[in-house]
Amino acid sequence: MSVAVVAESAVAPEPAGTGRSARRAQTGDPRQTSVTRDLLSLLIKIVAILAAVAAIFTFLYGLARDTDPDMAPAVKEGDLVLFYRLDKDYAIGDLLLVKFEGNLQVRRVIAKAGDTVDITELGLVINGALQQESGINQTTRRYQDAVSFPLTVGPGQVFVLGDSRENATDSRVYGPVNTDDTLGTVITIIRWRGL
Repeated sequence: MSVAVVAESAVAPEPAGTGRSARRAQTGDPRQTSVTRDLLSLLIKIVAILAAVAAIFTFLYGLARDTDPDMAPAVKEGDLVLFYRLDKDYAIGDLLLVKFEGNLQVRRVIAKAGDTVDITELGLVINGALQQESGINQTTRRYQDAVSFPLTVGPGQVFVLGDSRENATDSRVYGPVNTDDTLGTVITIIRWRGL
């Protein structure tokens, strides 16, 4: 007799609202909750990575496209330049980014504060020494109705020239550049087309 009672209680239906489906409906499917939590975690990570990249390229680095041919052959028109915004302690030969009349220009530093720059019939003269610049195939000449030479670069300034010396718009036109007005030091050039 006791066996029959056990058998009856084993097959007796559960009262309404107390079964497995009712408990799952009350607490939610654990598998569905886990997937939702994982998706939310992934979304938060993606947003954090995008925010970090945006902060890096807003405050530390910058990416710009060179739009003029005045730095050929070192930087060609259409090349992308990656620059570091915080380094404005330029050395001779550094490439920097400067804005002139609303256009970004990549230019080469050829003189720093205290240097005397002159352009004679022989070419570019810095502190009395005629410059022999590797990679520069054109003679550096003065422009008519522009900056008068010789000039001494003031404190916090640099004198910049384009590598394509015959037609470049550079410090021969607008004079020495305040380092605070520059965007930063070019650290790499991305030539993404076969030119």
